[in-house]
Amino acid sequence: MLAIMKREIRAYFTSPLGYVFLAVFCGFSGLFLWVNCLSIGSSAMGGVFQMMFFINVILIPVLTMRTIADDKRQKTDQLTLTSPVSLFGIVVGKFLGAFFVFFCASIVLIIYAIFLSFAVSAADSRFEWAMFWGHYTGLVLIGMLFISIGIFISSLTESQMIAAIGSIGLNIVICMFDIISNYITDDTFAGIVNSLSVYYKYSEFTQGIFSLKNTVFLLSITVVFNFLTIRVIERRRYA
Repeated sequence: MLAIMKREIRAYFTSPLGYVFLAVFCGFSGLFLWVNCLSIGSSAMGGVFQMMFFINVILIPVLTMRTIADDKRQKTDQLTLTSPVSLFGIVVGKFLGAFFVFFCASIVLIIYAIFLSFAVSAADSRFEWAMFWGHYTGLVLIGMLFISIGIFISSLTESQMIAAIGSIGLNIVICMFDIISNYITDDTFAGIVNSLSVYYKYSEFTQGIFSLKNTVFLLSITVVFNFLTIRVIERRRYA
């Protein structure tokens, strides 16, 4: 598993993909910091995290599109499948490799928070660290979920472009469950669909509400998609 993770991390940074992801993430987060905080003299980063949610819907699929699809296209997946590494180790290794890059990018938000905390302390005010960590936890959890979805879609195709577009589409769908539930006439079914809304779970974090229930929900969906990826690869191994 660690060997797969190291290989994935190395692949990200021996190609432009990892650097482009970091640059785009930092660029958009910096822009949103200026719009929501610096330009109006506010230290509340809720708006930054809210906008980064929508950026990650599109940006993370670009990070994960090559994880398995590229191996299938180059036929190098057979080497991985016949290696002594378990399918669990393969999938989790690829997941952790992509998550490492995402987490490195997200550290810039902590750096922004540190600078803002110094700025508000100089103005005899206090930075809301509890609120920030709620936001940050939500962003990390949603990043893990989107990564697991991206790897799952990547396991279904040999085309990186199809993997990226498919992941974006699925991300959008699962984020719109609360909207879709409004058009369902059956109250019971509507309640079930609404309870699966990823965006609603994330929005509670951005309001400073740290919910163990929401944390477990997002982690569970992440595990489900990783499990589905294992099943897809397993079918290919024994096909």
